[in-house]
Amino acid sequence: MLKKAKLSHLRYLAIIPLLLLLNGCAKHSIWWIFNPKGEGAHASFIYMMIDVAVMLAIVGVTAILIVWFMWKYQKGKNRGTYDGKWEHSRKLEVAFWGIPIVAVAFLSWAVAIHGSFAVNPYNPTIITKHMKPKGDPIQVDVIATDWQWLFIYPQFHNMAVANELVVPAHTPVFFKLTSTAVTTDFFVPQLLGMIDVMPGMRTKDALESNNLGTYQGIAADYCGAGTSWMLFKTKVVSMADFKQWAHGVENSPNTMDYAQFNRFAEPYINVKDKTPVYGHVEHGLFNHLLLEVMDGKKWPLPMFMTENMFHYLKLQAAEHRA
Repeated sequence: MLKKAKLSHLRYLAIIPLLLLLNGCAKHSIWWIFNPKGEGAHASFIYMMIDVAVMLAIVGVTAILIVWFMWKYQKGKNRGTYDGKWEHSRKLEVAFWGIPIVAVAFLSWAVAIHGSFAVNPYNPTIITKHMKPKGDPIQVDVIATDWQWLFIYPQFHNMAVANELVVPAHTPVFFKLTSTAVTTDFFVPQLLGMIDVMPGMRTKDALESNNLGTYQGIAADYCGAGTSWMLFKTKVVSMADFKQWAHGVENSPNTMDYAQFNRFAEPYINVKDKTPVYGHVEHGLFNHLLLEVMDGKKWPLPMFMTENMFHYLKLQAAEHRA
């Protein structure tokens, strides 16, 4: 009976590998942060590993000592001696206070101070300290809507691309971010840390990557019915390819003034990953949007988009096929 009971409990352990496999069904992989491809993401990963290593060293040694004490002083085993007159140990006092003080001091300097400056999204020293030798940085204005992203390149004829970010390798890229109505997080796990994007406010972030490739960008906070589709591809390309791509976008006949932006900003779930391009966007649109939202401008969310999501997504699919 005892063996059968043990076997019945062991059966439940077989579920664990199946739960791990569920990660493959997710659009957002939890392993991205362990494979950084940008300067900021790599620095954040190193500081996280320092944190974990110091904490594991303390917790690990403590756990080993607890097990050792339990084994050594187990009743009836006579492995240790009992000293009824013991009151104080200077060595233990130094260890109990000294080790935590040293650990906290090290983490305060290495992570809290040095790390905070290194990956500070408004002025990341990990990027800015090498900025001049690598040429002029690129500015990108980012606008989040319900539930799309618009990336404006002021230095390139004020062109814009929706739901796709293209940046050159070996070049610092600085972002200004705001939102029409939704509060979310701008996050490219392999390239840079997340930053809040809020209506009526401007936040900043920065990235630099020396690794060509395509990386997934996400809205890291739940922000309504279309959150799962509020994705964007981030392409890191060579400078030559970037200039060629920018030239193609600049020559696009599509343009966007504020009236057209109002239509773009209406709630929309980008089910089919559309990435429209605009050869020119009205100058000052980013700042104009900030003032409009601060004055109470809103883009109402139709009730049918949340009351009957399945029907809405079917309409989207039919529109795409047409």
